[in-house]
Amino acid sequence: MGHGAPVTTWSDRIGRLAHGGDYNPEQWPEEVWTEDVALMREAGVTMVTLGVFSWALLEPERGRYDFGWLDRVVDLVAGAGIAVDLATATASPPPWLTTAHPEVLPVTADGTRLWPGSRQAYCPSSPVFREHAAGLAAAMAHRYGEHPALAMWHVSNELGCHNARCYCDVSATAFRTWLQERYGDLDELNRAWGTAFWSQRYSAWEQVLPPRVAPAFPNPTQQLDFRRFSSDAVLACYTTERDVLRAITPDVPITTNLMVTDHVDGMDYWRWAPELDLVANDHYPVAASTEKHVELALRADTTRGLAGGKPWLLMEHSPSAVNWQPRNVALQPGELLRHSLGHVARGSDGAMFFQWRASRAGAEKFHAGMVPHAGTDTKTFRDVVALGAALGALGEVRGSTVHADVALVYDWQAWWASGLDSHPSVDVDYQEQVGQLHAALWRAGVTVDVVAPGAPVDGYRLVVVPTLYLVTDEAAAVLARYAEGGGTLVVTYFSGIVDEHDHIRLGGYPGAFREVLGVRTEEFFPLRAGESTRLDDGSTATVWTELVHLDGAEAVRRHEDGPVAGHPAVTRREVGTGRAWYLATRLADEALQGLVGEVLAEAGVSPVVEQQPGLEAVRRRAEDGTGYLFLINHAGEDRRVEVTGRVLVGGGGEVDGAVDVPAGAVVVVREPASG
Repeated sequence: MGHGAPVTTWSDRIGRLAHGGDYNPEQWPEEVWTEDVALMREAGVTMVTLGVFSWALLEPERGRYDFGWLDRVVDLVAGAGIAVDLATATASPPPWLTTAHPEVLPVTADGTRLWPGSRQAYCPSSPVFREHAAGLAAAMAHRYGEHPALAMWHVSNELGCHNARCYCDVSATAFRTWLQERYGDLDELNRAWGTAFWSQRYSAWEQVLPPRVAPAFPNPTQQLDFRRFSSDAVLACYTTERDVLRAITPDVPITTNLMVTDHVDGMDYWRWAPELDLVANDHYPVAASTEKHVELALRADTTRGLAGGKPWLLMEHSPSAVNWQPRNVALQPGELLRHSLGHVARGSDGAMFFQWRASRAGAEKFHAGMVPHAGTDTKTFRDVVALGAALGALGEVRGSTVHADVALVYDWQAWWASGLDSHPSVDVDYQEQVGQLHAALWRAGVTVDVVAPGAPVDGYRLVVVPTLYLVTDEAAAVLARYAEGGGTLVVTYFSGIVDEHDHIRLGGYPGAFREVLGVRTEEFFPLRAGESTRLDDGSTATVWTELVHLDGAEAVRRHEDGPVAGHPAVTRREVGTGRAWYLATRLADEALQGLVGEVLAEAGVSPVVEQQPGLEAVRRRAEDGTGYLFLINHAGEDRRVEVTGRVLVGGGGEVDGAVDVPAGAVVVVREPASG
């Protein structure tokens, strides 16, 4: 994946499923370290991440390095047979750097300078920051590149989490350079940005700025391009360090931990993924959610999509409560195992945590650790030990992959564009629509691959396209050909509306998909807050309606009341040898579930196992055809599943007929090779 990627994979360098987490021994007296390593062995830890926030300790002043303490830690964990995921320690600049170079500090859209005292206090476009970060990365590579415990490099940490977009003058200069490379000349920029509107036409490049706070709505294409630029700028921080590491240690895999979530939108990870030797992700569910496991499945499926279907790595999740949500709820008994193996079921070759030992000081002192403040005689540590045993029993799963008959098209740029200001309704929420559709498929018991717009989809029986507001001609054509060639396509409202420049596709909505869907919408009729409409099958819909005319499609559901009473709410068209469905409204969950069942049956998609409420079933398969069936019971009642094979987790021995999955438990069965 990453440029010049090493031949030996990261998983082979570890040799086991990854289990462990961020280890920050610099926060503790050295006498604690020996105890830590003994506890790691008890917990079955196979890898730790070191050095993430250690820049100020490793380089206490420019060019003077102090590696002694880290040498001792690396040797100590290596002596216990534990691999090291070594961070370049550049996640936050040290105080000496920001004091000497305050120009590296980021600036918000309203001109506020963000100061040190937290983390990630730097402008991603700053050449000064990149120079210093590259220098530390080089020193780390020379020092540890040949250490036998080194399994992979971990560039920075959660890049762009707090500073994805900087609006300072350094960023403005870099933005103009990026735009010149994208558009070539000002005439093309003016055309793409539609600057004839509101007298915004530019006559010199120095007039072009980031979309800082303005009297009214900033130019939408300017906002969109700035997000694209900012994603690329943060990515360049990664590639700068990666290239330094690659030159010195060409055989060591290199990655960084992504944040595939609905509350961090700063990076277009479809552009990032090809630059990584392995795709790694951090996942922290919202504690207030009553269906954290469903949201987890979406994020894991998306991460697997970024990895191109290959094994990936859950680099961080929490062993219990986090520290940064309004109400940081602890995990219930069994949740740690279910969450961890939920990621493994969906393609992760391990389950790592933040962090090993809960901090006693600092902003994250109430973030749970694998070793909590109360010590080892705790629910959390016992759960960590149990997970280590489960991952040890699942060693043979390493390298196997997940197969799906359904694809969901997902796009960060469509997310950005659909959320811009001055749109028909603030209630149109891209992530909510993605989540609602994915959840309906989850409840139907089917596995979903998440794919980029324009990616090949010919091998899928069903492709769903939620609220793809922005889409290129090429990506739309891929989906049209898919339906015409025999596939089943489902597109939801507010899709295909604009091109890549956020220009409206004229002639009627849904623009790019109008022809393949066989419909033409003349006007949107978004609903008021709390308003709903009744459909002719007795179900309800909210948020969105539109005045749809049939142009080759048939109406499957119609509105019985509301602003477009009598007009289609759901349509279906036979196209080529396939079919194309359009959801022109937001169906209530129950109605959507019923419709998804119809579509799955039409597409010939069956659940992994017989669907039962609360039961999650995912199958990984090895190259020789051996199956690994993960059965995760999120319900309050036991479930029974027909299966043949050997139980690896959740019991033991051979099973021929059926296996019981107790409430809240996980069972993993090795199935005989198929075919």
